[in-house]
Amino acid sequence: MELMEKLNETKAFIEKRLDGRKPVIGMILGSGLGDLADSIEDAAVIDYHEIPHFPVSTVPGHKGRLVTGMLEGKCVMCMQGRFHYYEGYSMDEVVYPVRTMYMLGIRSLFLTNAAGCVNTAWKPGDLMLIEDHIKLIADNPLRGRNPDGLGARFFDMTTAYDKELLQTAEEAAAVKGLSVRKGVYMLFTGPSFETAAEVRFARLAGADAVGMSTVPEAIAASHMRMHTLGISCLTNMAAGILDQPLNHEEVLETGERVKSSFTSLVREIVRRWPEEKL
Repeated sequence: MELMEKLNETKAFIEKRLDGRKPVIGMILGSGLGDLADSIEDAAVIDYHEIPHFPVSTVPGHKGRLVTGMLEGKCVMCMQGRFHYYEGYSMDEVVYPVRTMYMLGIRSLFLTNAAGCVNTAWKPGDLMLIEDHIKLIADNPLRGRNPDGLGARFFDMTTAYDKELLQTAEEAAAVKGLSVRKGVYMLFTGPSFETAAEVRFARLAGADAVGMSTVPEAIAASHMRMHTLGISCLTNMAAGILDQPLNHEEVLETGERVKSSFTSLVREIVRRWPEEKL
C-alpha cells in the first residue's frame, strides 16, 4: 500500500474518533514528560494499537496514547510517547505520526524530549530550547521515493526550528520566572547511551545536548513546511562528564522532578502560540 493511501486511512479513522475536534498544534512528549497530556480537557483518547498503520511504543515512560482536546484555549493533539529508530522502526515509520498530524490539518508541531547534557556549564533539570540540530547518521526519513503530496524532493532546513516560536518560548519562560537554555541537539541512534569519546566529539561539533529522538520528526516537519518548536529536558550529564554510570531510571526521575516547571512552561507557550502559525 502506498504511503499516501495509508495516511488517508489513518486520517479517516482518527477523524471519526475526534468527534468534531479540530487540533491545530501537534505535541510529542518524550520520556518522563507524558503526564502533561493528562491535563488536556474534553479529551478524546486513542491507544496507538487501535490506529491503522500506527507503530506502537515499547519504551518505559511512553504510554502510547494519542490525546486530543483543549489546552490553554487551543485544541491540541498530543502523543503520550513517541517512536524511535532504535526500537526497530524505519525512519519513515518514526515520522508517520507527524505526517498524520499534517494530514489532519495541523501546521504547528511542539517537540519535547529527554536528553543528555553535553554543555558542562549546565546541569540536569535544565530546560533547553532547541535552536538547531546535528544529524550525522546516514539514514533519513525522506530517503527513498519522495511523497510529493507532502513536500518537495529537496527542501530547506535553515529554520527547522521556528525563530518566532523560540522567541515566544523565551517570553513564556520569563513570565513564569523560569530560566531556559538555548542550544544544539545532536542525534545518536541508541539504544546504547553515548560513549565518553562520542560526547567529547559532540561537544567539539557544537552540540549542547545529545539524544535518540526529535531530529527525524523535525526533518519530516520541515519537509511539510510545519512550524516547529523543540524543548529538551536535560535529565543527566552525558557520559564521561561525571564519574558515574548512566541509566534510564535517572531520565525518568529527572523528568518527574521537573514535571511541574515543564508543564507550566509548555502551557504558557501554548497559550501564547502565534495565531498566524496555526
